Amino acid sequence: MKLPLPPLRALQAFESFGRLGSVTDAAKELSVTPGAISQQIKILETQLNIPLIVKDGRRASLSQAAQSYHELLSEGFGKLHRAQHLLSQRTADIDVQISGLPTLLLKWLNPRLHRFEPSQRGASIRLEATHVEPDPQFLNHMFRLTYGTASEAFPHVRALYQDECFPVCSPKFLADNPIASDPAALGSLPWIDIDWGPAYTSVPRLGDWLIAQGQTQSATKPISVHSLSSSALEAVASDQGIMLAQSSFAATDLELRRLVRLSDQTIPMPEPYFICWSPLMLENETSRKFLNWILAEAGNI
Repeated sequence: MKLPLPPLRALQAFESFGRLGSVTDAAKELSVTPGAISQQIKILETQLNIPLIVKDGRRASLSQAAQSYHELLSEGFGKLHRAQHLLSQRTADIDVQISGLPTLLLKWLNPRLHRFEPSQRGASIRLEATHVEPDPQFLNHMFRLTYGTASEAFPHVRALYQDECFPVCSPKFLADNPIASDPAALGSLPWIDIDWGPAYTSVPRLGDWLIAQGQTQSATKPISVHSLSSSALEAVASDQGIMLAQSSFAATDLELRRLVRLSDQTIPMPEPYFICWSPLMLENETSRKFLNWILAEAGNI
């Protein structure tokens, strides 16, 4: 038998409580009283005919039976919040919205963006840096700059560029450690690692570059591991060690002499970076111009 959909207020109260872990905090978030939260959860329990809350003394938490239900419900409310957020941006006179991997926006797009903006007579551009890939349906309102197979979920995709990697350090680190100028000695120096997470295990690291040069991997552990390439680059620019850097991410710091390239030898990133969009995006003239501009910009790398 198909259960009728519970009241939205009851679902909202339950979702907020399960996420925040407190009736009081849920009440504050929804601008109601704690009693109202408890009442709505009881309404939901009655309709679903399962216990949603268990109490241990004065502490209340989700019952085991309610946890998977709450997880799915949270996904739905998350989409509602994102949809509302996108709509508010759409009505805020933003001409182009771009969601992208944080370092790709910071180190590759940002240094170039000034070349697009003047030609658009003050076009308003919003940048959202996030590792979380948006739901494809949200691309009606934004471009997405991403890497590799993550692009396959989106309706329209074009490759921007495929990067290459080489070791770098700061000028001071090189002055203090002159052996860093010898590629054969790099495996013995303090190094910074980058770990994008389990979805990107093929992204090369310093050990891959050393092996490609016929050397052995570093026998020492990295002194730090960063989930953001930009964070790792800052650690290296602060004289902490060496790292395997992507050319497009390190370009500005090399130009400003915050970083020094330690070898002409490179290894490629296994996949390109991509720009993704939906057909609705191209109904906006400024968005069409941005797409043409960024593709041309990437083609000049």
